[in-house]
Amino acid sequence: MPPDPDDRELFGLIAERVAERRRAWGVSQRELAELCGTTQSAIARVERGARPPRIDTLARIAAALDSELVIELRPRTNPPHGGGKGERR
Repeated sequence: MPPDPDDRELFGLIAERVAERRRAWGVSQRELAELCGTTQSAIARVERGARPPRIDTLARIAAALDSELVIELRPRTNPPHGGGKGERR
């Protein structure tokens, strides 16, 4: 299933932020990969923004770039009626 347009926008924003922060620190993709324990190609994929990055990869990138990774769930709609606190479906 292709990513929805909002997802592509999010992936692009993540890509921009990672690339900007990496350049601000003056490190190459290869150097960042070494700091994160991953490959240069994985960093390049994140910076291209074409696919969703793994959370653990983002966490390692954030740590290597002395950054805070913030993940927030923002409601787009109101919950359905009857969906009380703590209920499971």
